[in-house]
Amino acid sequence: MAEASYDAIIIGVGQAGNPLASALAKAGKRVALIERDAVGGTCINWGCTPTKTMIASARVAYLAGRGADFGVETGPGPVSIDLSQVRRRKRDVVEGFRSSIENKFETSDGISLICGDAKFTGPKSLEIALRGGGTQAVTAPLVFINTGARPSVPPIDGLDQTDYLDSTSVMELDAVPGQLLILGGGYIALEFGQMFRRFGSQVTVVERSARILEREDPDVAEELAKILAEDGIEIVTEANATRAASSRGGVTLTLRMSDGGEKTLTGSHLLVAVGRTPNTDALGLEAAGIAKDDHGYVTVTDTLETSVPGVYALGDVKGGPQFTHISYDDYRIVEANLLHGGHRTVSDRPVPYTVFTDPQLGRVGMTEAEAASAGRAVRVAKLPMTSVARAIETDETRGFMKAIVDADTRQILGAAILAVDGGEVMAVLEVAMLGKLPYTALRDAVLAHPTLAESLNNLFMTLG
Repeated sequence: MAEASYDAIIIGVGQAGNPLASALAKAGKRVALIERDAVGGTCINWGCTPTKTMIASARVAYLAGRGADFGVETGPGPVSIDLSQVRRRKRDVVEGFRSSIENKFETSDGISLICGDAKFTGPKSLEIALRGGGTQAVTAPLVFINTGARPSVPPIDGLDQTDYLDSTSVMELDAVPGQLLILGGGYIALEFGQMFRRFGSQVTVVERSARILEREDPDVAEELAKILAEDGIEIVTEANATRAASSRGGVTLTLRMSDGGEKTLTGSHLLVAVGRTPNTDALGLEAAGIAKDDHGYVTVTDTLETSVPGVYALGDVKGGPQFTHISYDDYRIVEANLLHGGHRTVSDRPVPYTVFTDPQLGRVGMTEAEAASAGRAVRVAKLPMTSVARAIETDETRGFMKAIVDADTRQILGAAILAVDGGEVMAVLEVAMLGKLPYTALRDAVLAHPTLAESLNNLFMTLG
């Protein structure tokens, strides 16, 4: 088997591998880009793009059902959902994004897109099991691992014999589940839970911790739990799933409760959404001497280099915050350092994110609990959405805004915006944090009325 030599090899065409290939090729390097499945990675194919497309359909259903609140009659009869059409729209959007990437590489000089499964045979050499059959050996002085992660499967008795769904397969349903059980109380679980509740499913969320979104401040998690309950979602906390079984027309889930007792739930479908597992088990990292942690994530330095010099890991495969914008920033760090002599690291970047429930949860920086653990003297600004003019006008008053401020410097340390378009409002605060502005700059700013951003005046007025 002949070995092909390149200047760089990228394993996985995700949100870091895609732009990195283009940047390296533009710099005159010959790049082998290896993809075993679909270009675009998790975000475009199974994550952000399809889920947010379906969430948009669910919001239309929700607003149609609230038509009478706005003086708009949408009857007679209840809102009906054609899930096959929702799925078709989702597929069309995904295909459009994916085709755009494929077309770009077909016309790019210096990039060879190779479809197959890659496995290390040495520190800088790999063997690819080609999709059409046969193998190809490749080598390069620079190697970038961007293989992402997949839905985790928890060790629950009987689960492997149960017809359960994960965050990928649940989006391929062609009919709305009657009773959807969701294992997990994190971002993915809650987004799908509210989506299918709005489509008409009865939804029960099962979380082993004392509350959903356990990494958020208690007041934030409790407020979102209250909102989801208002929407008709049942949330069961402090419950460990011990057994799953298929039953006539559905599935049964046995829970061990915090008091030692058992509880049995029955549904038509079970969605398992308890986290992600890195795609490293088939890469042959041992042959290359590439270290990984106990959970299978590739370990990296602050500049994203692995234990093997010249080999880098980007995106979800390295652990840490698993967001598309973090993967993309990983690309920017590597691109700046390797191609432009930069000195960028992951150590000082902010980690903003948005949970796309409705209302959204936009988060950036420290939580109140994290600030307390760090021994920071802080002040907390908080404003209910019932006090926001724009929210009142649009009848979107659920949730609140919260900001953590350093008591001495007056700089904003973090924020949680649980509000309609909370992610957009959070971005305003992030910009202020990047500029190291004191909270008074936003308190006294002239912001257009009536906008949600204008409410930042009022939020920070609570601090004086």
